[in-house]
Amino acid sequence: MSAERYSHDSPRAARRRGRWAAPTCEEPLKATVTVPGSKSLTNRELVLSALADGPSRLSSPLHSDDSARMIEALRALGVGIEAVPGNGHFGDDLEITPVWPLRGDTVVDCGQAGTVMRFVAGIAGFARGDVTLTAHESALHRPMGAMITALRDVGVDIDDGGHWALPFTVRGRGHTRGGEVTIDASASSQFVSGLLLAAARYDVGLHLIHAGERLPSQPHIDMTIETLGHRGVHVEKPAPGEWVVPAGPLRAKDIAIEPDLSNAAPFLAAAMIAGGTVSVTGWPVHSTQPGAMLGDILSLMGARVTRRGGAMIVTGGASIGGVDLDLSAAGELTPTVFALAAFADAPTTLYGIGHIRGHETDRIAALIAELRALGGEAHELEDGIRIVPQPLHGGTWHAHHDHRMATTGALIGLAVPGVEVDDIGTTAKTMPEFPELWQAMVQGSPEPGTDAAHGDAEDAVA
Repeated sequence: MSAERYSHDSPRAARRRGRWAAPTCEEPLKATVTVPGSKSLTNRELVLSALADGPSRLSSPLHSDDSARMIEALRALGVGIEAVPGNGHFGDDLEITPVWPLRGDTVVDCGQAGTVMRFVAGIAGFARGDVTLTAHESALHRPMGAMITALRDVGVDIDDGGHWALPFTVRGRGHTRGGEVTIDASASSQFVSGLLLAAARYDVGLHLIHAGERLPSQPHIDMTIETLGHRGVHVEKPAPGEWVVPAGPLRAKDIAIEPDLSNAAPFLAAAMIAGGTVSVTGWPVHSTQPGAMLGDILSLMGARVTRRGGAMIVTGGASIGGVDLDLSAAGELTPTVFALAAFADAPTTLYGIGHIRGHETDRIAALIAELRALGGEAHELEDGIRIVPQPLHGGTWHAHHDHRMATTGALIGLAVPGVEVDDIGTTAKTMPEFPELWQAMVQGSPEPGTDAAHGDAEDAVA
């Protein structure tokens, strides 16, 4: 592939420096991409394996900063987790050996991982001894008050110093009572998932009622319920926003982790911005991941979307259509859709996404600020964003310690020369291989599994 087609830094050098010149595409794409396993599924299955009635094995799990934080947290609680050779493209399988009760007198550093904060908080009461949860300073703002309140209501002793936030200490007694609890999970569906994942091991199970005005990311709750069902735990849903989980064992099970469909989103969207076709392999027939909505969303915006041979295939159309779109069920797709909207033929309104202000950064404010810095136009709404397409110019795109902000900068850089992402390394949170896979896509990648397709992936994970 000629050097004229794209411009980029060496991925290894970019990882060391942080700054990364986003490749600009001058020809239509023709690429096949394989993405690593789902973060959401990997971290749920790690927790369930840690609470199961015997050893479990996870094949093709995600190996990233977030999953590493979960593994470190569970090991700190006494759970045995060993890497074993597997058949996946992106690293070893994991064998998990549970322990009961969990081990206390330990500190868990959640990093920037919301799943670790909420899911480990839900099981920390099973430890004998104190478990202190903390996080990276950039993540201490993330909502935890509703989770702390709910855990106290089910019998967990928590010392938060009156701050209703991380860091806090759980005074573990080796078990948790459970019972009926009402929670406002408007800020994060992870509050619901964190309680449901632990509920079967509570002394009397759990009757959980959501009392907030909205419940974001419903597919993630469906995912939690499905993963519990695979392990023999039936979650009853007597009414919308209400769940009943009986006390009982969690079955040990060997689980194959699906590819992360939300991490596939920028690659598929690239075909709409640069033109051409991008295929993502291993696309599941059925999935509770919010990324499963991508096909419908991209079709609505003008792409031709097909399924063939287990792949999702997106071909760019003559233009990108502006849309009015409710993303309440898939807020994590907002940054990708935002990038598409910047190049659309009409304004776009994205709504139902007020909760994404509480992610790694305030994503609504960050997306608007970064687009405006490149000459674009976007406006903050009470529960969303309105994007008015304008000609863009190069400049620095700040990642704000947020992996999805970084990949959005990469998308915009496909069509705008001179875009530099200030910290591409933040993609390691959920996809350490992103710069290498992105470069391979722009170059025209060979079939997945070859050395050229994955470049420095092993070096990037190290």
